[in-house]
Amino acid sequence: MAAVQWHSRVRAYESELRAARLEAVPLEPGDPHPLKSITVTDSKSRRGGGRRGSTSSSSSSGSVAPDPLSSMLDGTDPLSMFAAASASEAPTLSHSTAESGRKRREKEEEVGPDFEPWSAKRGEILARFTTTEKLSINLFMGSDKGKAPSPNSTVSEKVRNRLEELDDMEEGSQRELLNLSQQDYVNRIEELNQNLKEAWSSDQKVKALKIVIQCSKLLSDTSVIQFYPSKFVLITDILDTFGRLVYERIWSMCSDSRAMPESFTADDVNDTAKETCLNWFFKIASIRELIPRLYVEAAILKCSFFLSKTGIQETLPRLTAMIRGIGDPLVAVYARAYLCRVGMEVAPHLKESLKKNFFDLLASFRQIHSDSVQNQLVLQRVEIPVYLTLYSPAINWILQCVSYRAPETLLTEMMERCKKLANNALLLNSVMWAFRAEFVAARATDFIGMIKDCDEAGFPKHLLFGSLGRSLACADPPENERLSILNEAWKVITKVRSPQDYINCAEIWVEFTCRHFTKREVNTVLADIIKHMTPDRAFEDAYPQLQSVIRKILNYFHDFSVLFSMERFLPFLDMFQKDSVRVDVCRSIMEVFIKHQQEPTRDPVILNALLHVCKTMHDSVNALTLEDEKRSLSLLINGFIRMVSFGRDFEQQLSFCVEARATFCNLEPVLVQLIHTVNQLAMETRRVMRGNHSRKTAAFVRACAAYSFITIPSLTSIFSRLNLYLLSGQVALANQCLSQADAFFKAAVSLLPEVPRSITVEGKLRSSEAFLLDFISNFLSTLLVVPDHPEQGVLYLVRGLLNMVQDYTWEENSDAKVRVYISALPLLAAMSQDTYLYAIPKVDSNETLYGGDPKFLAEVNKLCETLIGQVLDHLKALGRDEGAGVRKQGTLAFSLFGCLLAHGDLRNNKLSQLAVNLWNLSHKHGYCDTRNSVRTLEYIKHQSQQPDMAHLSEMALRLSLQSRA
Repeated sequence: MAAVQWHSRVRAYESELRAARLEAVPLEPGDPHPLKSITVTDSKSRRGGGRRGSTSSSSSSGSVAPDPLSSMLDGTDPLSMFAAASASEAPTLSHSTAESGRKRREKEEEVGPDFEPWSAKRGEILARFTTTEKLSINLFMGSDKGKAPSPNSTVSEKVRNRLEELDDMEEGSQRELLNLSQQDYVNRIEELNQNLKEAWSSDQKVKALKIVIQCSKLLSDTSVIQFYPSKFVLITDILDTFGRLVYERIWSMCSDSRAMPESFTADDVNDTAKETCLNWFFKIASIRELIPRLYVEAAILKCSFFLSKTGIQETLPRLTAMIRGIGDPLVAVYARAYLCRVGMEVAPHLKESLKKNFFDLLASFRQIHSDSVQNQLVLQRVEIPVYLTLYSPAINWILQCVSYRAPETLLTEMMERCKKLANNALLLNSVMWAFRAEFVAARATDFIGMIKDCDEAGFPKHLLFGSLGRSLACADPPENERLSILNEAWKVITKVRSPQDYINCAEIWVEFTCRHFTKREVNTVLADIIKHMTPDRAFEDAYPQLQSVIRKILNYFHDFSVLFSMERFLPFLDMFQKDSVRVDVCRSIMEVFIKHQQEPTRDPVILNALLHVCKTMHDSVNALTLEDEKRSLSLLINGFIRMVSFGRDFEQQLSFCVEARATFCNLEPVLVQLIHTVNQLAMETRRVMRGNHSRKTAAFVRACAAYSFITIPSLTSIFSRLNLYLLSGQVALANQCLSQADAFFKAAVSLLPEVPRSITVEGKLRSSEAFLLDFISNFLSTLLVVPDHPEQGVLYLVRGLLNMVQDYTWEENSDAKVRVYISALPLLAAMSQDTYLYAIPKVDSNETLYGGDPKFLAEVNKLCETLIGQVLDHLKALGRDEGAGVRKQGTLAFSLFGCLLAHGDLRNNKLSQLAVNLWNLSHKHGYCDTRNSVRTLEYIKHQSQQPDMAHLSEMALRLSLQSRA
């Protein structure tokens, strides 16, 4: 190729900008606004004039667009037309419409998503009612009699076998396991559940029934009474499985010949299915003992749908009456709970049966205090308050079922019936748990009176107030009663001696206090909590409740000036002395602050408190802390830093950043945020002074630069350091701090050799080449406005950067270094212009310092020729490598051609010839992008028509000929 001789093209930036602008077209008076949307108006006559359905489109520039909601009041909108059509097609009232109305009412009474299902309570019961006592269980061992009879057996033999199998349980086919731990007992129950499924799948239906009967019998055993609620949950899981298996079997028999509708009736069921269903009910009716017969029939109650329309309606009252025969009140109440659960699943519209269960419960409530029960408790050494809590899950469930969507009159009747019972604390507690919160809140004063009348020995009053507090947290009592309610409740709560019982109740009432009262009352509550929980470090066993108190306060107090003005708030935080809990609390405080703090703050109370909170989070970081945790904490602390503003007191802002740097030195993202904050502070100072710094503000922005220069080296991420050096240098340059900017840029250049060839990005190892090239491109664009140091050589920063690029160890077979050289040519071309493309106010760039000095231009041209020579040498080396090397050669040649075309003076014959050679080289092996090639050639032809670009005509002709060849 010809020897390189570079000359930069003279640019007229302003005229080029004007030429690139779109042509402006003036609007004539009356023309529609170009951004106004086109509206479609209906031109048909409303009274019959005009063609029906015709429309006209207009821009409606001189009229207001019609309101689409009010313009359809004549009934032509789709909803009105649909309603009219529905009315015209409505059938007359008949028996069928009455039936559909009945079904609709039943549908409305079905259980909705607002009903808490039993599955939500199951886990809580198992976790709450545990025991360390030894348990026993009877396991069904099975026998040959339990196997399915042979298909050749006669009907009489089958019947005889079935009867023998049902009696087999009383003939020694079961084994009693004693001294089981709670976990062993649970495992055995699970084993029985699995045996049930296996027996059913192997067509041993009688064996499956035996297992269910045996499990049901366990519900009559109260030898370990504290475990009874959990036993009930485990056994009823087996009953539910059995009921589902029976129902699915009968359903499959109905669906053999034809598809059964979901809302089927007994008339849709074939005789075989009905006979099988009756057979199951007859088998269960033959069970001798009351409790297993009751539970197993309730388990398959849904199958009554296959027999008659009113089967369930007749069966539920009968089963309800059967429960009256159970002597143990605890066993009876759980039997009622199971019957109510089944009733809500299969026939929620039959409210009468639910009511009957509840009123029967009230009638038998005195049995709880009978001599037989008292003797049993003495033998098992169970206190009466503990015994009463065993009833809570069952009574709560019964009341929830009865009160679900119940009318106000029924709830009032139930409440009055409860009042008539002596020692009714247990029922009262369940009423407050199960009834609608609005009902309880409206009668809060009445409930407090009932609580006062209760016997403290049987059921602690603080539990009753806790239940009342839960309702009042969901619904508001009358406004004039709120203070008296709080006072009455707190009189009882503050007298509770047990710290755990106290905090369980106080935590509930904190929400009521926060919801309806001011910081004064909340502060009083916090003081009382501190008083009760500090002795003997009781707070260490109550961290979950104390955290709940903090969350509730933060939910209602979003003004942190009010929050931190509470005298007892910070002492309350001091009770969180376990590191992990303390950090969680601090995190929750900062999340609320960032979410709800709208305006920057300088309140010293808020700043000191939140600085302490953030320091607690920061100090939790150690060598074992996960990166995600560090990132999460850094985001919260950065959110706090961004919300701190001292207004025009910039020095105070800088002092805060200095303090924050010392406080949060272990979190790199926080240090990065502080550097950005200080740089923003310097630019804000420049804005306030309008670029004309006084001696004081000049010293201040230099102090900001010093802050950044000192802080950046402490960062571990090398690209964070590079980018911040560059950004801080740009800020210093904008504030006329030339020596500081020079130091930043030199530091960035000297850091380049330390850039590793690969870095970790989002947990994956990636090449750093793309990031480094991006940084260098940004750096080069900045160097255009950086003036040369008077004691350094011409273009010393540019040369230093390019020397570092030359010495850097790039990846093998990488062309990154050559791409940097090509990127540097536009910068050097821009430096050769009489007027630079952009400049910084009050900073003299090289255009002013050198003023187009020929020596300076010669240095620039010489450096450009050196860079082009390096690129050409690399292109020659690539030409020796077939395949990938040739492809890279074509791409780089086209890039250098585009650079020469945009920035070189192609009137120079040697430079013009070099451009043609590069074009030919890029197209030589067919790897050049055809689309880019065509568009570039069109651009050259278009430019050749400009007055000072006529020399491009010959080049365009030569390139066209080469392309065709």
